Amino acid sequence: MKKIKTTPLAPQEFEVEQISDNEANIMAYPFEVGYAISLAHPLRRFLLSSSVGYAPIAIKIEGAKHEFDSVRGMLEDISDFILNLKEIRFKLNNDATQAEINYSFAGPCTIKGADLSNDEVEVVTPDAPLATLNEDSTLNFTLKIAQGIGYVASEDTAVEVADDDYIALDAYFTPVRSATYKIDNVLVEDNPNFERVIMNIKTDGQISPIDAFRNSLEVMYAQLAVFNSEISIKAPATIERVEESPDLKKLTTNIDSLGLSARSFNCLDRSSIKLIGEIVLMSTNDLKNVKNLGKKSYDEIVEKIQEFGFEVGADLADDVVTALKKKIEAVQA
Repeated sequence: MKKIKTTPLAPQEFEVEQISDNEANIMAYPFEVGYAISLAHPLRRFLLSSSVGYAPIAIKIEGAKHEFDSVRGMLEDISDFILNLKEIRFKLNNDATQAEINYSFAGPCTIKGADLSNDEVEVVTPDAPLATLNEDSTLNFTLKIAQGIGYVASEDTAVEVADDDYIALDAYFTPVRSATYKIDNVLVEDNPNFERVIMNIKTDGQISPIDAFRNSLEVMYAQLAVFNSEISIKAPATIERVEESPDLKKLTTNIDSLGLSARSFNCLDRSSIKLIGEIVLMSTNDLKNVKNLGKKSYDEIVEKIQEFGFEVGADLADDVVTALKKKIEAVQA
């Protein structure tokens, strides 16, 4: 039978499956029906549109005036060179947001992404090809690399650069290569209709999937803050990885931590009571009726529970009760 609620169940479980350095699955549950997609879809949009990354916004090549020009002794013409450059992913060091970096190469050589790394910039795609020079060729160029979000067309980066010696480039800043999600059902108590969301995030190496997810949460909360300022809804003060609440951690502690006398501990242990939270969920009558538990042991247990910050029969939040019961079931399984 469906229970009448005054607030929706808040998810308590958060898991991260690290598939590789640049790919992870992020899982959260249990959600009420329909809530998972309501959160997952905007988070996916924020991941793809608002993750901060780095990209070249302009290039100045010695001996070349435009993108249809060529450099003597270089196999690629300038247009192919620029296409190759866009496949190379940069990451500025020392928290810089923009840099102008000079490069000089002499042939014969094959230039790859790794050859562009230096003290100012790290290349996270070291094997990406850039250009091939013959023995009589030299290549001197300057890159302007900037931090940004989303996609910016060359017409707009040209305004940022404002220098006719540079060729403006389309800038694709987004470090998230893909963000997908799926939703499946999970069982909560006797109800199989709660939901779990699994988000798969892949990045290009400029940022980890976890940091990209954290950033998308920050953007989402910042966008919602305008409503908070108008109608006084309390918003989270900080955005951090979801963890169990301090209360839940205490409640799922083994009864060994109470420091009970042997008689009191053995009474609880014989009744298969393993966690402090099991005692807190009991009514005073339930505790008094534990087999062979006398008044002295009852008083000791109540006192120890109070020292731990709880009361026998305490009225806990619904989400804490749900998470606690799951932990109890796991211990008893």
